[in-house]
Amino acid sequence: MPSAVSALGAPRRPSSGMAPPAGCCSQAAVQRRLPILAWLPDYSAQWLKMDFIAGLSVGLTVIPQALAYAEVAGLPPQYGLYSAFMGCFVYFFLGTSRDVTLGPTAIMSLLVSFYTFHEPAYAVLLAFLSGCIQLAMGFLRLGFLLDFISCPVIKGFTSAAAITIGFGQVKNLLGLQGIPREFYLQVYHTFRQLGETRVGDAVLGLVCMVLLLVLKLMRDHVPPVHPEMPPGVRLSHGLVWTATTARNALVVSFAALVAYSFEVTGYQPFVLTGETAEGLPPVRTPPFSVPTANGTISFAEMVQDMGVGLAVVPLVGILESIAVAKSFASQNNYRVDANQELLAVGLTNMLGSLVSAYPVTGSFGRTAVNAQSGVCTPAGGLVTGVLVLLSLSYLTSLFYYIPKSALAAVIIMAVVPLFDTKIFQTLWRVKRLDLLPLSVTFLLCFWEVQYGILAGALVSVLMLLHAVARPQLQVTEGPVLVLQPASGLHFPAMETLREVILSRALEASPPRHVVLECTHVCSIDYTVVLGLGELLGDLHKRGATLAFVGLQVGAPERGRGCAPEGGSLISGRICGGLALGIPVRPPAPCAA
Repeated sequence: MPSAVSALGAPRRPSSGMAPPAGCCSQAAVQRRLPILAWLPDYSAQWLKMDFIAGLSVGLTVIPQALAYAEVAGLPPQYGLYSAFMGCFVYFFLGTSRDVTLGPTAIMSLLVSFYTFHEPAYAVLLAFLSGCIQLAMGFLRLGFLLDFISCPVIKGFTSAAAITIGFGQVKNLLGLQGIPREFYLQVYHTFRQLGETRVGDAVLGLVCMVLLLVLKLMRDHVPPVHPEMPPGVRLSHGLVWTATTARNALVVSFAALVAYSFEVTGYQPFVLTGETAEGLPPVRTPPFSVPTANGTISFAEMVQDMGVGLAVVPLVGILESIAVAKSFASQNNYRVDANQELLAVGLTNMLGSLVSAYPVTGSFGRTAVNAQSGVCTPAGGLVTGVLVLLSLSYLTSLFYYIPKSALAAVIIMAVVPLFDTKIFQTLWRVKRLDLLPLSVTFLLCFWEVQYGILAGALVSVLMLLHAVARPQLQVTEGPVLVLQPASGLHFPAMETLREVILSRALEASPPRHVVLECTHVCSIDYTVVLGLGELLGDLHKRGATLAFVGLQVGAPERGRGCAPEGGSLISGRICGGLALGIPVRPPAPCAA
């Protein structure tokens, strides 16, 4: 592969934070908004070859997956393909990762099914509104907000989604009819109707799953190609690599061929996908109202019907896409810009709604195929997008014969890796308390996805606030009581600090003087200053004093955190508390 890696994923710049001091129209600023300008001038024939192979591989993967994910979203199959090409073209210009591919995913399709009532008009409008929200967040540089969604919450959600999506396809795998979409009812009715299983669908579905598993294992164990290998060995290696990479397309094509063979004989043992709308989608504005037999559903009513989905869908879409981008950027030694990724995903959803797409995000599975295929730049997405458009133009009539059990097998095998079986063991070893937000999210997501995510995030925030309210204090006993906070002091921690000082200093006989060692205190707030003033008064009444050491006095307040050279935020604020009678000592040891 070509060596200029740093120019392919993204220019080497921070993924978030303040922009460098350059004008809005400077070359650096333009490249930041159009990352294509960073790698296009160096584009080579070798990169073109690798991008073409990778784009073709991803295209052969996304077509059967898009048809399957439309079923998860509760939409006609063509809507999966409508959602699969716009991201390829937008990301070509705006993406900061060479590996990421945008399109329909299992998790986003599940969310769409929850909030759009299996109505295409709602799904398209949700894509438009989600894109607007994501674009606004990108322009306001709010990518840092995603840092407040902890990894246990994400793992809990994705694991629950894997089970929900996978079990939701069991009905198609077994050819069962009349199964509700609510998870608990789905489990009940699926087991209740096991006796109605269609043998043909069950056999074909299981065969497809076995084939997908075998091809995946072959792909994982194919030895790397070396230049010294004979041409025949390299050719066979290439054929195996192509077959295993395009395994979804191969298995679905095999199942469709089997179904067509039975159709010719006049006997059809499978439930087929059926008619798929032919041709490219029309370019039109999103539906801001829906005509019905009893009148018209207005835009305000549609928004009200989707409810919290307007927050959950764009947020989860951003989380999934940026998590995928950062994961592969770390593996391949380049950096991504979270705010720029917000713009790319937002514009994809916004423009996608013009061609009847539902919300999309970065796909982990297809991104992995893209990376393993040796993609060099985001140009590989152009090949994928063209392939999807060609399939919409010429292959939709063939989709009729695809058995639903084969698509179910594709979905189940795609979501199985989402369930992280090792995360529970890892958290047990690292920090057992993190199992709480993971478990809350995991369990509640089976009831309502939005409640699971919100509850898990709330538990994570409460754990964070608890750490702020109960800071670690290193206490040194002696004639003088010395307390050293391990981090900043904020208003929830004031009561804890007050209790420790009063209980240990004033209960002694005689009362002990107190020294607050502030070497590690990088931030403080006004409530703490007031609390320290009151504490000083209480100590003074009992004949004790409170003194500070480790403060850096003199420099004006600047920025955030500690200033290691001559001034700090904390010293300025405590110095401001001198009016309250708080004595402040310089960094030298003080006499209590």
